[in-house]
Order: sequence, then C-alpha cells, then structure tokens
Amino acid sequence: MTSLDPERLDQLVNKMVGDMGAAVNGALVVLGDRLGLFRALAGMNDASPADLAAAAGVSERYTREWLGGMAAQGYVTPDATASRFHLTPEQAAVFADRESPVLLTGGYESIGAIYGDLGRLESAFAAGSGVGWGEHNTCLFCGTEKFFKPNYKAHLVAEWLPALEGVTEKLADGGRVADVGCGHGASTLLMAQAYPNSTFTGYDFHAPSVETARARAAEAGLTNVHFEQCAAREVPDGGYDLVCFFDALHDMGDPEGALRRMREVVKPDGTVMLVEPMAGDTAAENMNPVGAVYYGFSTSVCVPCSLAQEGGAALGAQAGEARLREVAERAGFNHWRRAAETPLNLVLEARP
Repeated sequence: MTSLDPERLDQLVNKMVGDMGAAVNGALVVLGDRLGLFRALAGMNDASPADLAAAAGVSERYTREWLGGMAAQGYVTPDATASRFHLTPEQAAVFADRESPVLLTGGYESIGAIYGDLGRLESAFAAGSGVGWGEHNTCLFCGTEKFFKPNYKAHLVAEWLPALEGVTEKLADGGRVADVGCGHGASTLLMAQAYPNSTFTGYDFHAPSVETARARAAEAGLTNVHFEQCAAREVPDGGYDLVCFFDALHDMGDPEGALRRMREVVKPDGTVMLVEPMAGDTAAENMNPVGAVYYGFSTSVCVPCSLAQEGGAALGAQAGEARLREVAERAGFNHWRRAAETPLNLVLEARP
C-alpha cells in the first residue's frame, strides 16, 4: 500500500469535512429561505432562538438547532456565547434580501433537486444516456430561476444590453425580441418592463415552465410579452432585432442547429446575445470555485439534458468562448465579440 503523506491527508480530510458541512447545511439554507428565517433575522439586531422563532412563526427547538448550523457554517453571526445571533449586511445580501444582486439561496434549491435525481443520473452516467429537463425534480426549475434572476436583475438592463452594438436604441424605438430557452421568463420580463415599446416572445420546450412564465407576465401586468412552447430549431419567423439565449444554449441537443435557425429569423442587422456560464477555453483555466459549481451542475443537469435531445452535442456549462464561437460561425454568424462579463457569466455578441 502506498504510504500516505500525513499533512496532505489532513488537508484533504479537513476540506472534505468543510464541504460536508456546506452540503448538509444547504438543505437548511433552503428551509431558512422558505420559512422566512433569514428575512426575519435580517430585521433583528440581536436575536435569541426564541426571538427568531417567534418572529418567523416556527418552533423554537428547531430554530435553536438551525441557528447552530448556520453559525458554524458562517452564514449567520453569533455572539461570544453563541446564544444570540444576527446577520451582517453581507450575510443579509446573500441570504435575506430578495432584491439583492448577490442573493444565492436559489442555488441550494437546484442542488437539492440533483440529490433527488441521483437514481436517474446513476443510470444515465453508466449508459451514456440523457436525463431530460422535464424528468428532473421540480425543485430544479424554481431553483434555476431563483439562482439566475438576481444576476440578471443586476446586469441585464443596466449593462449587458447597452454593451451590444445599437441594440438599446432599437428596443427604445420598438424592436422585436426572442428569448430562447426562457424557462420561467425572468430575463424576458426584465427586458419587457424596461422597454415597453418593444415586443418580446419567450420560447421554451418545457410546457410547465411556459405556463409559469405566462403566470408571471400576468402578475406583472405586462402586455408586450408572451410565451410559447417551442424548441429552438422551431422558432417561427419573426424578423427579430435581438435573439437571446440566457444560460441555455449549452443545454441544447443541437446548439449549432439552434443558432442556424436564429440566423434565419434574425434581421440582417440583428443581434444574437449569448449569456453563458463564465469559463476559460481549457479545463485548467476552470480549476477554481466558480468552475467547481458549474462543473457540478454541468455533470448533473446540462450534459444529461443535451444528451436526452436529438443531436446530443453536450457542450457542457464550461464550454468556453472559443468553442461557442466555433458553433456560432458554423451556423453563419460572421461577427463575434465578448460584449461583457461578470464573475458568473460571459456575455457574447454574434451578428450575421
């Protein structure tokens, strides 16, 4: 048996213990979000478990244990005796403020769905087959919206659209926009609210997501947006000024075919915006915390989703700009540039 280096073993075991703490407490983050514990604590300067339980309307005994886990994980802040607790402004931004651009609780909703789908994933992994988007635990769909929406709210209208050449002027005057792979419509609705003179159509192949998007539009009272169940390669002719893919192209079975269809439906002077997960062009560039998150989702959601569709290209969430550009150029887009970026996203512009 190969001898073990005690120092390296200690480092690895300590890392694993820390990761296990994050994994098991992720479920408690979801509970804290659903039950309003984080939001209640954000409004209290110094709370005992009983104080927080009363404010949130839940059991004191559960709350005491929950606070212990959250404090040990560094998600809430205890006093010196770990008997009273509060949220720092930073913790409130990440866990409690629903308008915060760094609200991250939705990520744990999606992670929970992955654990629920382990049986399907195990079979698909062994066989090299796919797991369709609609086959996943439904927590995945809500978690995906909750994870991405804060980032879109912070950047889409304020930064990403203005970074595209001439697009905001067209939208202000009254353009036509297709949001392909729109999911629950978070991105579509943000754009429709910002540009009331333009018309927006969200397309998604997942019928329950389309129904949710329609409900969201009705709740918002928006009349310049509608949603249709439709695969990317079947998007109807529309003379679009802008076509958007928000964290969706790499999930598709035939991304080249999808972009080829966009080349047909976008105007000659139109634009395709690809918002994709932040990634380098080589695996070595992605050996970092963001890469760890995206490789995890890519293995359990993105690649299986693509393999379940015709084509099964399986680009993966860490495809990188160079591979995406190759796909776009084969589809007939001759002009390409990186328009913007965030720590989580690449914003890529393709034009005929």
